[in-house]
Amino acid sequence: MVNEMGDDKESTKSEGDEKNFVTLGRVSGAHGIKGWVKVFSETSPRENIAKYSPLYLNRGQGWVEWEPETGRIQGKSFVMKFKGCNDRNLAEALKGCEIAVPREQFADNTQEGEYYWTDLEGLFVSTKEGIELGQIDYLFETGSNDVIVVAGDKERLVPYIWEQVVLEVDLEQRRMVVDWDPDF
Repeated sequence: MVNEMGDDKESTKSEGDEKNFVTLGRVSGAHGIKGWVKVFSETSPRENIAKYSPLYLNRGQGWVEWEPETGRIQGKSFVMKFKGCNDRNLAEALKGCEIAVPREQFADNTQEGEYYWTDLEGLFVSTKEGIELGQIDYLFETGSNDVIVVAGDKERLVPYIWEQVVLEVDLEQRRMVVDWDPDF
């Protein structure tokens, strides 16, 4: 099968496998003429995205495995080179692709109160009194602590402070309990 990226790589991920992959970033454009791409990385630090191998790229029509060759900080950006991507035209064709890895590539060495953001997104959030606040839409960093954005009857920004604000996380039941004023 020849995909829209111009190579002969087989699509290796189906729609049903979506939950088994974790998005780490996306290709934001081409860099130079030798096949390098600019990458928006959601890893911390951002250059860690190049440590995962293989990576899977998708622009909404199926996932394709790509092997990272190298990557580096370039000014305020992160640029990456994939094996087999050797010219600007192919690099430009990758623009907009999501970059993901199989969930199994993550180590299961989290400590109590530590979770991958991707595992928290979508959890239902309630107060310790049982009042439903909504569902975790996304998270972001502030420097001092992470913040959970809960979408419900209104959007709430809840600081992720383990045992002070976040009291319980049950990944199997897809629930989080927080000590939070529902009117805030």
